Amino acid sequence: MTLTLKAAAAARYILAYLSWPLVFFSGLTGAYFGFASGHPMVAFAAIYAGAVLLLFLLERIIPYEERWLQADGETANDIAHTVLTKGLVELAALAGVIFPMLAAALLQPLAAMQFSLWPASWPMIFQAALAVVIAEFGLYWAHRIAHERLFFWRFHALHHSVTRLWVINTGRFHVIDSLFKIALSQIPLYLLGAPLQVFWWLGAVTAFIGILTHCNVDMRTGLFDFVFSTPRLHRWHHSKDLREGNTNYGENVVLFDQLFGTYFNPDRPSSTDIGIKGQIAPGFVSQLTQPFTKDGVRQILGLKPKRG
Repeated sequence: MTLTLKAAAAARYILAYLSWPLVFFSGLTGAYFGFASGHPMVAFAAIYAGAVLLLFLLERIIPYEERWLQADGETANDIAHTVLTKGLVELAALAGVIFPMLAAALLQPLAAMQFSLWPASWPMIFQAALAVVIAEFGLYWAHRIAHERLFFWRFHALHHSVTRLWVINTGRFHVIDSLFKIALSQIPLYLLGAPLQVFWWLGAVTAFIGILTHCNVDMRTGLFDFVFSTPRLHRWHHSKDLREGNTNYGENVVLFDQLFGTYFNPDRPSSTDIGIKGQIAPGFVSQLTQPFTKDGVRQILGLKPKRG
């Protein structure tokens, strides 16, 4: 091996180990300064866009799966679902993940229903960590229910219909699926009296974990796999083999996967054989309406349409 090839291999090795903590912790550091600025949402949107761009570049420098660099014809639909699910306001701000943050501001009148149990005197880092754990309980069960109950799977299948994972299809969710997750994860925080900044930080953690779990980057996440939802764990979750796919439901952390026996992290490369048995409609509007028709549900499940 020549000196140049050795240097390239060494650089790839270093990037593989540094890329996950680099994107996650630099993103949160940027969020800290962004939230302290005069325009916190705009600042966060810019930081998030920078993280997406960095991952997009890393996907081309150290891809996990070369096949996933090829176009699948779903990019426009992926972007459209992200925009619809997260809100048109974020598109203008170049940030498709701040809907929960904006919703928190709009729903502050619900304060009258709160029980004021939130430990507002704690340092913000501990408040944010508590919010992540509380929200994760709802996210875990919303996600698990979406896999185990047909009514919810019909909406969640859209997310699992992808045949490649990359940073752009992170937000490919049916709007009903997203609303269900937001309800189960955020209503407890509202009722406990969590302040607006806590929702900002929860949104920031979810945003950066989200793009990291879907990125097609050969990341070596090591001990992070036992705490956070990482790309390695999430690739298993997208496996066509349901023994592998019905695992790792954690959105941000894997605490409840560990507690409820759904944590899956075998000592081998995670799956690249991803997708669903059924068929998702080809167009954006059709993908939104498909779960509401009998034939559409049968398509999602991979069943032949009934002859009338």
